Amino acid sequence: MIELRKPYLIFVGDAEIESDAKTGAGLRDWARESCLAQHGVTEKAVDLGLPHMTPEQAAAAGARSLVIGVAPFGGRIAPCWEPALFAAVRAGMDIVSGLHTRLADVPGLAQAAQTSGVALRDVRHPRERYPVATGAKRTGKRVAMVGTDCALGKKYTALALTRALQARKVPADFRATGQTGIMISGSGIAMDAIVADFVAGAAEALSPSAAPDHWDVIEGQGSLFHPAYAAVTLGLLHGSQPDALVLCHDPKRTHIDGYPDFPIRPLDEAANIYLQQARLTNPAVRLVGLSMNTSGLDAARRNQVLAEGAAILGVPAFDPMKTPLDAVVDRLLAN
Repeated sequence: MIELRKPYLIFVGDAEIESDAKTGAGLRDWARESCLAQHGVTEKAVDLGLPHMTPEQAAAAGARSLVIGVAPFGGRIAPCWEPALFAAVRAGMDIVSGLHTRLADVPGLAQAAQTSGVALRDVRHPRERYPVATGAKRTGKRVAMVGTDCALGKKYTALALTRALQARKVPADFRATGQTGIMISGSGIAMDAIVADFVAGAAEALSPSAAPDHWDVIEGQGSLFHPAYAAVTLGLLHGSQPDALVLCHDPKRTHIDGYPDFPIRPLDEAANIYLQQARLTNPAVRLVGLSMNTSGLDAARRNQVLAEGAAILGVPAFDPMKTPLDAVVDRLLAN
């Protein structure tokens, strides 16, 4: 499993708007205690509201990793970033990247990192190798986020649910399965980078045996109904062996995002298919909640769609960013 050194210097490069630095913004919002400062390479670089420091200043203040918090088109490392990357490794910081371009592809950076005794952490390109899944039952408890589509709030739901459990003094850990989640939590496995035969085995490694009352809250990936990404969803579901599922949904969508020929499945159909597939490795799995991304809806419409969703599935419906999670936590903890 990838392990990252904290705290972070968030690198915003030359991004001028926050949407171009969404990784950095996510870290600020969900792992503020791990974010020591930010660094940009132009005067117009976006301000995330963190202290501004050079790599040298941040290292002196205790930063242990520079995290690339921007995601440019094509996932490439811009030449204007390179001086800051070299400064970071010379100052003794690891570099963490979720981009498609490997850090070692920057000429001379791997040698500089080796000389300084620091690591280049390509979160999307794991070097670890995982075994084929065993299907063996593990101790502890697990709740997995699943979705009617991709990119509709599975990570935010898992993070919010983890916090809600911890607020009740329930032992719980967020288990990251994507690059931004890994940067937020400091560890995890980028499931979409694992060879298909080993996805379920990686999911077993991600959530090992634990104390009987401990909950692993597992970030979802993809969707069983997505024509491109269903495979990673199924492997993650089988390897996680979840005791409970939270179905995540965006009520504003009518079709899979970017695939107009694939309509969003009805909530009850989607929930039943997820439960059916999850029973392969945990016959006792149950649905405990419906997480709905109601951004863009007014309060009246939000309340309406939450009530409709809860009535269809017979479980609490909530928006993890706008409504309380008490009912879903109660349902999860009920025997």
